[in-house]
Amino acid sequence: MDQTTSQRILVVDDNSEAADISGELLELHGYRTAVAYSGLTGLEAVRTFEPHAVLLDLGMPGMDGYQVAAALRAVPDFDHVALIAFTAWGDVVTRQRVIDTGFDAHVIKPANLDRILGAVREALMARAQLCDSAG
Repeated sequence: MDQTTSQRILVVDDNSEAADISGELLELHGYRTAVAYSGLTGLEAVRTFEPHAVLLDLGMPGMDGYQVAAALRAVPDFDHVALIAFTAWGDVVTRQRVIDTGFDAHVIKPANLDRILGAVREALMARAQLCDSAG
């Protein structure tokens, strides 16, 4: 059995079609997924779905991806959750802000499936190592 089958990935994106497709593709590769269409509902879903990783759009109205990430990183209970910025923004300022906010990976849209899957795997491993060394 593939190790990913027990790993939960939350996709948070205000573009519902993009969120749904991303979730479906991740499910086809053995992950359990849930989808949220705003930052606030994404935060609620982290509490209820308890994901191992969150694929998080940055540019959302209301609560953006940076605010969601900062809120999650402020709560020790969510230290183990890998955060992947999933956005069309790839400029130097965005890349630095992603790092400063506590994301584990940054994927620029449009991204092919291999890039998304690779980023999820890398972020999960990096976050697990970080938590192991801290604990």
